[in-house]
Amino acid sequence: MNKEERLDILKKLITINSVNGNEVAVAQYLADLLAAYGIESQLDQFGDGRANLVAQIGQGKDERVLCFTGHQDTVAVSNAQKWEHPPFEAQISGDQLFGRGAADMKSGLAAEVITLIELVAEGKQPRGTVKFVATAGEEYGTPGAYRLDEQGITKDITAMVVGEPTGGQVVYAHSGSLNYEIKCYGKAAHSSTPEAGHNAINGLVEYINAEAHLFDKTPVDPFLGSVKHSVTLIKGGEQVNIIPDYASLFGNVRPTAEFSNAKVLALIKNKVDELNKKGDTQLEFRLLHNFYPVETSPENPFVKHALQLAQRNYAAGAARLSTINGATDASVFVRSNQAMAVIVLGPDNWQSAHQVDEHTTLSSFNATIETYKQLALDFFK
Repeated sequence: MNKEERLDILKKLITINSVNGNEVAVAQYLADLLAAYGIESQLDQFGDGRANLVAQIGQGKDERVLCFTGHQDTVAVSNAQKWEHPPFEAQISGDQLFGRGAADMKSGLAAEVITLIELVAEGKQPRGTVKFVATAGEEYGTPGAYRLDEQGITKDITAMVVGEPTGGQVVYAHSGSLNYEIKCYGKAAHSSTPEAGHNAINGLVEYINAEAHLFDKTPVDPFLGSVKHSVTLIKGGEQVNIIPDYASLFGNVRPTAEFSNAKVLALIKNKVDELNKKGDTQLEFRLLHNFYPVETSPENPFVKHALQLAQRNYAAGAARLSTINGATDASVFVRSNQAMAVIVLGPDNWQSAHQVDEHTTLSSFNATIETYKQLALDFFK
């Protein structure tokens, strides 16, 4: 493919509105595109407009499997009136291409598909197997990744590349993400006689005060540092002159390999139990999402070689080793295959993801394709 043909694929993906769903339209477009180059794929539709897509190439003479994965959905378009470039028109200005999902992560997704197509078209099928896995719903709840994991998609994968936007940085570790809710039940009363009730908000305040220092003594991860944690939402009360009998809060924790999801859960549940034994209000814990941390040693040969290729292809100084506190679909996939090496590597621009006038750069998009192609060939040497 020439650069214009590559660009046409990316532009088409951006014009397909897959805000929080409608992945089936993206998956069908990619399936048809792959088929045009003789590459078979499996489209798995589920739910309302949801779909995963899996394809693979390679000679199969090497038993190892390299996987490129990315998600097809995007976040919503907020403040549409503030967009200088309409979010679904894929407009170009200089080296920048604008649109919802341009960075997160249709540029990475396009680069992965193009990698398979170009390797086949150039007669450079790798000795082993290269898989392409496109998921649904990564932006909230990762239903596609969970479905694929239950289907055993990771059972034979040796190494994985997640094409999220990194601007050429090779991310070798990222935290997990654990979302939870705590409900508090009290007793309603008129505010003129508060002693007759039990204020559910007070119960949450006790937990919030405890949560501020709950993770102070947790071990520091050598790659990801300390555990990040926050109480992010709180709801309680219905009328200003009534003592509330119910309130709830939502919190997020970023587990690490050093302090795992299971340890995070145990710490929170133990604190809830402790507070319940003390007070008149009752706290109830509910787990919402439980995504695992992903870590591969920066000394792993796969990580080191990916860095060498990125340094060769991206702009000077762009490629370096890095870690992030965000989570990806790999947080689900490592549950079933903790032995596989995982990196996150993709085009620009992480900072514009989820923002007004989200954009990628054409230079980093093409650099990503070249890096992926060489990585796929070198992996089986």
